[in-house]
Amino acid sequence: MFPAVMIQEPAVPVRPTPRRKTVLLPMVGLILLSMAGLGVFAYLTASVGVVAELVGLAVALLPVGPVVAAFLWIDRWEPEPARLLWLAFAWGACGATLTALLINNTAEVVGDLLLGKGGGDAVAAVVSAPLIEEAAKAAFVLGVYLWKRQEFNGVVDGIVYAGMCAAGFAFTENIYYFGRIFGEHGFGTVDSAGVVAAFILRGVMSPFTHPLFTVMTGIGIGVAAGSAKNWVKVAAPLGGYLGAVVLHSLWNSAATLGNATTFLNVYFLIMLPVFIGAGVLVNWARKREQKIIAVALPRMVGDGLIAPGEVDVLANLKRRRQWRKKVARKAGPDAGRAVADYQTAVSELAFYRNSHSGGEVEQLLIQAVRVSRATAVSAAKQQ
Repeated sequence: MFPAVMIQEPAVPVRPTPRRKTVLLPMVGLILLSMAGLGVFAYLTASVGVVAELVGLAVALLPVGPVVAAFLWIDRWEPEPARLLWLAFAWGACGATLTALLINNTAEVVGDLLLGKGGGDAVAAVVSAPLIEEAAKAAFVLGVYLWKRQEFNGVVDGIVYAGMCAAGFAFTENIYYFGRIFGEHGFGTVDSAGVVAAFILRGVMSPFTHPLFTVMTGIGIGVAAGSAKNWVKVAAPLGGYLGAVVLHSLWNSAATLGNATTFLNVYFLIMLPVFIGAGVLVNWARKREQKIIAVALPRMVGDGLIAPGEVDVLANLKRRRQWRKKVARKAGPDAGRAVADYQTAVSELAFYRNSHSGGEVEQLLIQAVRVSRATAVSAAKQQ
């Protein structure tokens, strides 16, 4: 059941407050990220050629959509700012990729000099790539945690930001691999070398490998975000990063140094169980978020921030979605988005109050609830 008028009038007057600052990277950062994208594009073109690169791009688009959709689904209780999520994807696809290319190629050359021709491939795959790629992907997640703390509430946020970075990285990597294989073998078939066989391996069997690795770091940073203990704030991210590096190294070792049996053993005995475990953790974390919000809502009613008739709706994802759709049908898409902003503001306040008490941040979040609610009321009335 929905509130009688879709959104009731605020119980207390709304004090005018400044709008929340739009999340923007400094202009220098955006320029550097754009330059990194151009550098990656130039590298891909020089490595595989334009035609092969376009084929790789087309094929790489197929698995990245479901991967991104999965992380957006995880992020439903308190959706992160879309701009930050796409910046995370862009960092993974451009910034992290270019960083990894420069260092891994250097490691490959050094490995060849020290171990003989071919030794560099092993060094880059087993040592350099896991260490550097996971650090590069995790840099964005750590940056959000350190400098945009209000947008980082716990394990789910760590998983989402890490997953988006890794999805971008895997997207660019897939363009290269699919393009290179097309240039060497063409499309091929299921039973022969070529793009089709590579897609089954990378796009069907293991589209979540890069996200799975980096999610370990995201979980560690998320644990740190929810803890007041200083040693946890250091140990959890470091432990998550080491977990990501170990998983990545095992995966690359199986593909580079082992045979088909080794690869399948690592896939089914290590990667698949870890993936299932991560799924169980995500399910637990999302249910925990629901409980946190449900517990916080009665206090918000007492504070005059929400109406009593909205409690049941705000405590259930399905009913939240139905509420947004109902308002959007009756009052237009802008009104639906206003309700979504109000729901997000309620979630942010609930999460903050779960681990903090008082302070300027709480007052800002309270004002965000009031302002977003008033905006939703106004938008819903403009039919």
